[in-house]
Amino acid sequence: MKNREDVEKSNRSDNRPFSSVLTSYSSRRRVLRGSLELAAAVFFASSPAMAEPKGKARGRSKLIDFEPVPVEGGGGAMPRIAEDYEMQFIIPWGDPINPSSGPAFDWPPSAADQALQIGKGHDGMWYFPLDKSGNRGLLALNHEYGFRIDFTGDFSNPFRAESLDEVRVSQHAHGVSILELASVNGQWQHVDSGYSRRIHVNTPVEFSGPAAHSPRLQNPAGNPPAGTLNNCSNGHTPWGTYLTCEENVHFYFGDPGGTFVPDEFQQRYGFPFDFHGWAAFDPRFDLGNADYANECNRFGWVVEIDPTDPTAPPVKRTALGRFRHEGCAVTVGRGGRAVGYMGDDENGEYLYKFVSDKNWEALRAQGLSPLDHGKLYAARFDDDGTGEWLLLSLENPLLAAEFNDEADVLMFARKAADIVGATPLGRPEWTAVGPDEQVYATLTAGHDGEGSILRWRDSDHHVGTRFEWDVFVIASDTFDTEATFNEPDGLWADPDGRVFIQTDGRGQPSGLNDQMLVADSATGEIRRLFEGVPGCEVSGITVTPDRRTMFINVQHPGEFTGGTTFPHDPSEGIPVPRDATVVIRRKDGGIVGS
Repeated sequence: MKNREDVEKSNRSDNRPFSSVLTSYSSRRRVLRGSLELAAAVFFASSPAMAEPKGKARGRSKLIDFEPVPVEGGGGAMPRIAEDYEMQFIIPWGDPINPSSGPAFDWPPSAADQALQIGKGHDGMWYFPLDKSGNRGLLALNHEYGFRIDFTGDFSNPFRAESLDEVRVSQHAHGVSILELASVNGQWQHVDSGYSRRIHVNTPVEFSGPAAHSPRLQNPAGNPPAGTLNNCSNGHTPWGTYLTCEENVHFYFGDPGGTFVPDEFQQRYGFPFDFHGWAAFDPRFDLGNADYANECNRFGWVVEIDPTDPTAPPVKRTALGRFRHEGCAVTVGRGGRAVGYMGDDENGEYLYKFVSDKNWEALRAQGLSPLDHGKLYAARFDDDGTGEWLLLSLENPLLAAEFNDEADVLMFARKAADIVGATPLGRPEWTAVGPDEQVYATLTAGHDGEGSILRWRDSDHHVGTRFEWDVFVIASDTFDTEATFNEPDGLWADPDGRVFIQTDGRGQPSGLNDQMLVADSATGEIRRLFEGVPGCEVSGITVTPDRRTMFINVQHPGEFTGGTTFPHDPSEGIPVPRDATVVIRRKDGGIVGS
C-alpha cells in the first residue's frame, strides 16, 4: 500500500544514501572502462531496461512465451490478462470465511459480522497444499487495512473512523484470513473448513524471542497483547508456517488530547500519525493515555501463524526486528540455517537480513523456533559493487555504547541501523530469492522516484556478511516501450528464473492501471501478464505446487478514483467495489509465466 503521508521522512541520519552510492559506482565504471556506453553495458548488463536502447527488444526469452497485454486499451474499468491466459475472481472482501454458515456480505457490515468475514485490503498471501495433488489447500491472506464504513460513494477519504463502532469494524477488517480452497471441475472454489479463521486487531497474540519480556511491551493497564494490523507483505517458512508482516503501524496511533511528546525512538517510527482516527475512540491507540504507554511498541513485527492449527495463537518474532515490515522472504542457507530478507517500506530506510544461529531442523527438534535464535543485520551498499551486512546486536561495539540490552536494539532496529551506518534506500519493499541464490528487492521510490529493482548475491550461501550487487531494472527506462511500468512493489522469483513484478503506483505510465509483469532474469525480457482496475494496487502472489495456478490480488479497487465495481461487472449496478483474489492459469495448462 502507498505510504499516504506528505511529511518529511523520519530518517534524519547522515548515512550515505544509495543514490550517492549508485552515482559514484557508475562514475568508477566509466573511469575503469573509458566510456560511458561501455560502463552502462557492464553495470546494467542484467538490466532489462538499460542493456538496450529504449524501444528495442533484447534476446528472446526462453522462459516467457505468451502474448503480452498491450499498452493500447489500458486503463479500463475491469482487469485485462494476456490472451494465452484465463482468470477467475474469488474470495472478495466481506464473504464469510465458511461459505455455507457465516454471515453474508452486507453494506455496511457490522463489527460482529466482519470478524467472521474475509477482511479488506487483500495483500501478501501464501498457499499451503493439503494433498499431494495441490488441488486442495489453505490460503493465508493478509488484509492491510480497513476503512471508514459509513461512506456512500465518497472515495476521497475512505479510511478515517468517526465512532467506536466504525473503529471495531475497521479493526476486524485488518489482519489475516485462513481459508480453504479447492479446484472443482476446473474452477477454484472457497469451501467450508475446520481450518477457517480470522486473525484481526483484537485477536490474542504472543511474543517470543529476545524482546518478548521487555518492559517496553508492558502497559500499566495490564492489557494482554492483542492483534496484528497493516498486514502488508508476507513470507513462509520451510516448516510450513506463514509470516505476516506489520507495515505502517504508525497510521493507527494518535494524540487526541495533545499531550504526547515523542522521544527520539518514537519520532524515528513516525508517531503520532493518526491516519485512521482510532485514537479518539479506542484508548489502546491513544499515545497520550498513560495506561497504554507501550501499546505502539507491540506493533511493527513479523508474526508467525500456523495455518493448520486454528488453536495456535499468532506469535510475534522479535528477533526479526521492529520496523515497517513489507515482507520476509525466507530461504535456507549454508548449514541448513533459516535466512530471511526484509524491507522497511519508507523512503530513506533499510534492507535487513536475519540468519538463524543453527540448522533450522535441529533447532525445531530441540523445541526451539529458528526465528527466535539468530542474528539481525542491516545492509550497507558500497560504490565498488560490494556491500556488507552490519550486525545489529550488542556484540557490535557501536551499539553496545548506545543501547542497554538486546531487546532495545531489536525494538528500535531503525535507530540501530542508523548508528552502524546502513544505507538509506528508496522505499525498500518486497524481497524475493531466485534459484541461483540471487536476491531481489523492489525500491518503489528508487533511482529517480519511479522505482527500481536491486539484485545481489551474499557470500557463503546466504549466511555470509559480504555481498555483490547490481541493478536489475530501473523503471523509468521502460517508459515508451510495451514493457512500461513504474513503482514496483510486489515481487516473486520462480524456480526457473522468472521474476514477477507487481506495481503500486500513483499513476502507471501510458495511462495503464497497476499491473503485473514477468521478467526473464537471464535475458532481461519483460512482458505484461495482467492489468488491474482504476485506483487499485496489484498485490500478493502465490502458486500451487505445480505452478499451473497462480493467485494474485486486486486491492482497494476504485477507492481513490472511483470508476469500477470490481469484482462485479459494472452493469450489475453494485455500488461497492471489493478487494478480491484473481486466479490465473494458462489456457493450455502450462506453468504460469511461461
